[in-house]
Amino acid sequence: MEERELQSPGQERRVSEQKGAREEGFLSTPACGGAARMVAAAAGAMKTAAPWVLACGFLLCLAGFPGAEGAIGVNYGMIANNLPAPEQVISMYKAKNISYVRLFHPDTSVLTALRGSGIGVVLGTLNEDLQRLASDPSYAASWVATNVQPFAGAVQFRYINAGNEVIPGEAAAHVLPAMQNLESALRSAGVSGVAVTTAVATAVLGASYPPSQGAFSEAAAPVMAPIVSYLSSKNAPLLVNVYPYFAYSGSGGEVALGYALLSADSGAASSVADGGVVYTNMFDAIVDAAHAAVEKAGVQGLELVVSETGWPSGGGEGASVENAAAYNNNVVRHVGGGTPRRPGKAVETYLFAMFNENGKAEGVEQHFGLFQPDMSEVYHVDFTAGSSY
Repeated sequence: MEERELQSPGQERRVSEQKGAREEGFLSTPACGGAARMVAAAAGAMKTAAPWVLACGFLLCLAGFPGAEGAIGVNYGMIANNLPAPEQVISMYKAKNISYVRLFHPDTSVLTALRGSGIGVVLGTLNEDLQRLASDPSYAASWVATNVQPFAGAVQFRYINAGNEVIPGEAAAHVLPAMQNLESALRSAGVSGVAVTTAVATAVLGASYPPSQGAFSEAAAPVMAPIVSYLSSKNAPLLVNVYPYFAYSGSGGEVALGYALLSADSGAASSVADGGVVYTNMFDAIVDAAHAAVEKAGVQGLELVVSETGWPSGGGEGASVENAAAYNNNVVRHVGGGTPRRPGKAVETYLFAMFNENGKAEGVEQHFGLFQPDMSEVYHVDFTAGSSY
């Protein structure tokens, strides 16, 4: 059995923290005539599950409010010591026609720069704050009073996401009560129109092939079922981090590059037939597997927001400027058209990430940026492209 350590770039936290995953699974790949077995390395202290095990577009251990219309956001990570001032960064968002920004934690200087910008904001809590947010309503009220209330009205908050990629895991039980306390705090503060949710990795899925058979894993289901029920009751979306890159780079050649890149010419050999629909790219297959899992948990019609997706421009297998440009531009053009399970229903999507960050681990982690810290393009992304698929 092959053993690898696979990391997700989206688990933003303090520079000293580490990332990792442990998940085991097997899947056969009839379209390729092969099979893949992968085991991610053990998660240590301060690590969060984020496995990305797929073959030939079949996923295993993968592990918005209406009106988004396929608009694109970009994650604004800050694990670097050479980034532009927040005012310059927000000016870049506006100049590049980037509709939304996702922040992994509150930052007063960034929130101040966002005043009057018209940019929709997803604001995250630190994972280490979840336990206190869950157990202490007064702390949740203080968090809202400090990070949301002073900016309400001038900053267009879309979602508060309580934790990033902590399900399944030791902190998973804190997510729902933290969400509930934050929701109550927002209501008490008179802040309306802001949904409270959480962001999950595809580690929450225990089954994903074909996409219609997507289901939460035994470890995740007891936590995810009440979360998606709560989100549905509040008309709030679930945030899902989606990375075809890690499936491709970890597949030993069994995942077709075109299928991972959303290339229109990926070919029938890499397509996945699932009942009456055909999947021609991995992005759609992942999203629809997550939709199926939510429905199997008893919730119909829940919106999914792709809170992270991207492709590195260097540092690893298949990581190049050409592939990164192709993937991210294809995503921008594609998401307005929906997925096979929900055709015509735009998928609100956030690319990862705005800048290359030199404080991240060496390798692909440092190469997910659309821009260099000097604000020059790593490659061009046309955020006005809309859906052409």
